[in-house]
Amino acid sequence: MRDMTIAEKIIAKHAEKDYVKPGEFVLASVDFAFGEDITFPVAMKVFLEEIGASEVFDPKRVGIVIDHYFPAKDINSALNNERMREFAEKFKVLLFEGIGIEHVIIPELGLVAPGDLVVGADSHTTTYGALNAFATGIGSTDLAAVMALGKVWLRVPETIKVNLSGRKGKWITGKDVILYIIGLIGVSGANYKVLEFSGDGVASLSMDDRFTISNMAVEAGAKAGIFPYDKKTEEYLRGRISRDYTPYDSDEDAKYCCEINVNLSELRPVVALPHSPGNTRFIDEVKEEIKVDQVVIGSCTNGRYEDLKIAAEILRGRRVHPGVRLLVFPGSVEVYKRALEDGIIKTLLDAGATIAPPSCGPCFGGHLGVLAPGEVAVSTTNRNFIGRMGSKDAKVIL
Repeated sequence: MRDMTIAEKIIAKHAEKDYVKPGEFVLASVDFAFGEDITFPVAMKVFLEEIGASEVFDPKRVGIVIDHYFPAKDINSALNNERMREFAEKFKVLLFEGIGIEHVIIPELGLVAPGDLVVGADSHTTTYGALNAFATGIGSTDLAAVMALGKVWLRVPETIKVNLSGRKGKWITGKDVILYIIGLIGVSGANYKVLEFSGDGVASLSMDDRFTISNMAVEAGAKAGIFPYDKKTEEYLRGRISRDYTPYDSDEDAKYCCEINVNLSELRPVVALPHSPGNTRFIDEVKEEIKVDQVVIGSCTNGRYEDLKIAAEILRGRRVHPGVRLLVFPGSVEVYKRALEDGIIKTLLDAGATIAPPSCGPCFGGHLGVLAPGEVAVSTTNRNFIGRMGSKDAKVIL
């Protein structure tokens, strides 16, 4: 039996095979499947009208998250949300509304464990790789099939090993790490491959850092972004997970298509200039003066507690520039409550921030802060494509 990577081991287990190899097609069982209020209505229609299914494979392992248009922005989104509530009631699946962003609340609620195979009708499903799970985004039609069958077809991906060494500095976060990697290999550098993060540098990354890194692995084209299981993973899951789980590590002689080396000790703060997450610079290399109209702190990438804490630490005793709108979107009610209890929200409000409901907000150009033509936003979100946050004539810096 050949040595395998973390991803290969998880896929092999769920395909009921002794081993798998890159390029092989398998049908794998799914531990958790979900969609959100943009993708789920399509999946729901296919499930009901084209497949004609009468039940889901396991109601406790299928979820709907209403987070992109929450609160509903118009009549159409309100109707969609109503239909999803009706579907959840009829099929007894899990429904989460008003408690936060899918990729923040799903780990918080203990719905994903190490060794799981997770699929979601959202590209940033890769987030759960931070928990040592194989997690990947799928389309709405595939989600409909998974809801009916409990299985998904996969082509086993190759794996890129990302060797992290050193320790990150005080002002370096997981966002700097993943932006640096995307800038290094490009937005297509990991197409249909797994980014497996390893090395002694992993220990210096908090769980919030890891969620951010796995979340944005897809911005390099990755099928998944997986971390090893360690004490920080165990500590995060304590009190959240009650079921048994099996963590995985790569075998000593596992085959990688290539390796990348990143010394965290040498990293400086990184930004991605318009209009690509791969258009990266160290912040000290950006010499031109850029007028900023809006700053967004939030999203499934950076709406966690540590993100708000860092922002509050910088803003304490200061005021937001009168020409700038600062919008803060806590990633979940849990994050919001903790930030309230610790005085972080008060600090941000005192500085002039607007605190929005835990939701996706303007990240995808939906509502609650979209940009006008010519405006520039600095944002902790994950994409800065043309038109991503509103007008096609606006610009976003990550």
